[in-house]
Amino acid sequence: MAYELTIEPLGQTISVEDEQTILDACLRAGIWLPHACCHGLCATCKVQVVEGDVEHGDASPFALMDFERDERKTLACCATLQSDVTIEADIDEEPDAEIIPVRDFEGSISRIEDLTPTIKGIWVQLDEAMHFQAGQYVNVTIGELGFSRPFSLANPPATGNEIELNVRIVPGGVGTAWLHQQLHVGDRVKIAGPYGRFFVRKSASGPSLFMAGGSGLSSPRSMILDLLEAGSSEPITLVYGQRSMAELYYHGEFTALSQKYPNFTYVPALSNEPESSDWSGFRGFVHDAAKAHFGNDFRGHKAYLCGPPLMIDACITTLMQGRLFERDIYQEKFLSAADAQQVRSPLFKKI
Repeated sequence: MAYELTIEPLGQTISVEDEQTILDACLRAGIWLPHACCHGLCATCKVQVVEGDVEHGDASPFALMDFERDERKTLACCATLQSDVTIEADIDEEPDAEIIPVRDFEGSISRIEDLTPTIKGIWVQLDEAMHFQAGQYVNVTIGELGFSRPFSLANPPATGNEIELNVRIVPGGVGTAWLHQQLHVGDRVKIAGPYGRFFVRKSASGPSLFMAGGSGLSSPRSMILDLLEAGSSEPITLVYGQRSMAELYYHGEFTALSQKYPNFTYVPALSNEPESSDWSGFRGFVHDAAKAHFGNDFRGHKAYLCGPPLMIDACITTLMQGRLFERDIYQEKFLSAADAQQVRSPLFKKI
């Protein structure tokens, strides 16, 4: 049975199916609610229930404490409706955000390539094109296993029906192991999206700084290609880190782009490259490379961060020390169960 959900302060009312979570219903209606882990662990999606009854689902007792349940708070990623409900959510207005409802898509694997020893490029030819903003991600259904995993879109929106995913194999990860070892060209896959609010704030003039590590290059690549293809003349800098040259994928592409576009600068950094190699670029971590390149002065930039949580935390610290603050820093950080249960700094709240 479907119930009605009213979202304040928007004043919008949507229909929610039986067993559908508040978060899923909102995203599929084109209404963005703050969220991160989507597993009831991080509390980013906490909302106030103003009227009606909800079932809290698998919300962690640490993310949603007993006194908060008594105060009629709930986690949108877990909560389902037991009646018509009105909630109040902390929704920031973003002038550059497109309203794109989440949808289900199907497609066929058109290409699989080894980008590095641990990262595969997987291309999916969708049955119909997906409209998305550069920087967003999709959830991929993992075969018949009955669960999905998030992966950023590495291609710009202008590529039509074919999308690209960069998948790093995670030790012990069932989902990435399936994608690396059991997926073949021609296989059919199910995808839902687009998700996320990681996109370029194009209405704000000034230089953009992209900082990425590992397979976190996906979103920045999509965003940078989209900016360059649109003819942006603002300064764009990519600082990208990997452990070694073998892992530094799309290095040739970004080097060529830096030669073609005078407003694009590419700064690769390797943290564990043997001293005996012929690598002549920066040796160290992403935040150190950015600090050296900009002389520890990041004022005037919009910074976009994507990568492992430890990398993002180090980059935030460096940017703030270089006089760039929260209002100009944006991030995409997928949270595992272990990540989500860690205490997050009150100095930085955006996910």
